[in-house]
Amino acid sequence: QVQLVESGGGLVQPGGSLRLSCAASGSIFSTMGWYRQGWYRQTPGKQRELVASITRGGITTYADSVKSRFTISRDNAVNTVVLQMNSLKPEDTAVYYCNAQTVTAKDYWGQGTQVTVSS
Repeated sequence: QVQLVESGGGLVQPGGSLRLSCAASGSIFSTMGWYRQGWYRQTPGKQRELVASITRGGITTYADSVKSRFTISRDNAVNTVVLQMNSLKPEDTAVYYCNAQTVTAKDYWGQGTQVTVSS
């Protein structure tokens, strides 16, 4: 059983920062069966979109809209993925979901955490 537990969402003013964490547990992490972890976001009426991801080999990918503002990292010792979000904009407002993808392309999701950027 894979569990992804997110934390760190909330309300922040434009230009501010937030740090999202995703604590991962389950057999795929102990047996190296995972391939990539990342963060997606979704707003009402829109499809869930990739924000940032990191592979087991450390390769990172970012959506164009967050490049140079967001940074994804992973602490392999504790299976935690962190998304550092700086210079936040109102358009970053969304529910953010942690994702883990296995080597067989199976996806697991966290419960989601709300990020609201507003003055």
